[in-house]
Amino acid sequence: MTIEQLHNVLQARPFQPFTIHLADGRQFHVPHPEFLARSPSGRTAILYHADESFSIIDLLLVTELEVHPGASATAQDS
Repeated sequence: MTIEQLHNVLQARPFQPFTIHLADGRQFHVPHPEFLARSPSGRTAILYHADESFSIIDLLLVTELEVHPGASATAQDS
């Protein structure tokens, strides 16, 4: 996975929720683009969770982006 691939998935229109998989086996679901903020350098990202907690992710440790087609953010907001 490259940082450019993350950028492409995050900026896709219409947005499709996706899961970030890390090398240590952890997974983070991104239900909407506003839940993820990338650092200016692009090396790290902050992922906000529904309960207002957050995780700081080293993007060099991301092994896969699993896109969930058909599950649009608007459908989940309804």
